[in-house]
Amino acid sequence: LAHIEQMEEPTVVLEVEGGDRDVIGYARDANDACVTLLRVRAGKLLSREHRFLENLDGEEDTTALSTYLAISYVPMTERARDLLVPFDFDDRELLEEALGGTRVHVPQRGSRRELVDLAQQNARHLLEELRLATHHETGRRAADPVYELARELELQKLPRALVCFDISTTQGTDTVGSLVWFENGRAKRAEYRKFKVKTVEGSDDFASMREVVSRYFERRIADEKPLPDLILIDGGKGQLSAAHEALAPLGLGAAPLISLAKREEEVFIWGRQEAIRMSRRSTALRLLQQIRDEAHRFAITYNRKRRTMRTVTSALLAVPGIGPVKRRLLIQEFGSVQGVLDAGAEAIAKVPGFNEARALKLIQSLAATAPVR
Repeated sequence: LAHIEQMEEPTVVLEVEGGDRDVIGYARDANDACVTLLRVRAGKLLSREHRFLENLDGEEDTTALSTYLAISYVPMTERARDLLVPFDFDDRELLEEALGGTRVHVPQRGSRRELVDLAQQNARHLLEELRLATHHETGRRAADPVYELARELELQKLPRALVCFDISTTQGTDTVGSLVWFENGRAKRAEYRKFKVKTVEGSDDFASMREVVSRYFERRIADEKPLPDLILIDGGKGQLSAAHEALAPLGLGAAPLISLAKREEEVFIWGRQEAIRMSRRSTALRLLQQIRDEAHRFAITYNRKRRTMRTVTSALLAVPGIGPVKRRLLIQEFGSVQGVLDAGAEAIAKVPGFNEARALKLIQSLAATAPVR
């Protein structure tokens, strides 16, 4: 989960029923979400905090909420005795154990439910404000590179919305795909997507590209969402052909499709025999390079994350008594199995849900199952 903004609102005092409570609100729109935290003290609503979450593709709401609570709420020094949440989630008992004296409640009616509804309304409004701000930004006049790109490629329509696909793998394992979306020459990160390649075994860039392109546009069409004006593929003729093979069965065979080869920075256009070589000083080429490099960065980051998570999770899964919440807390705090081992029992004991005895047991188990090299 990527946390892209956190703010503490100006203090607002509002009389409500009850004593000390923390109230969570949650709203989601596609792959973006907003979590709000209302702080009620002595029957008064004193403050509101919120956090935006992005790139939730494939994540259940229950997982997103429990992850937020484990990473953001548990470490807070000031917590109320009661935490009100809008819906139940996995690992609730483990979270309560990590919270110590704070109890988690899912109210269904009455004044406590009204507080949750208020938090939910706040989350929805904040998410809508984010959407409007993004729309206003992308509605500004396109930069010159967009117009130059249309001229260079002889496009009938300005490529205001441009996407790029890239594939990343590590010796045939942890193969992933990425998609980045640029609008009017600027990154639109809310539309970024990442894919775990599911149907391809070993290292096969062409087959992986076919799968990722097909999955993305199948979902886009099913959700009746706008399609990009231009599709860019990171690679040469082979990757370009693989992408077209995925698009044609979906009725998108005529969609503007190009690829950018790294070695000579040649642009291949589907339907043309010869590649285009733009001037190295061309702003259109620099725009394509920027988008290609961003897709590559996004894919590499996801590939590394999967490798790290697989290594860390597999080691922690072998340790009795370490559930999903504790695994997330350990990964958040130390980053890797080696990081946990290097930290020592004293540092681990400070993680919510651990004490010195549990920390020593964890170190012994990890040392036995994943010895340091």
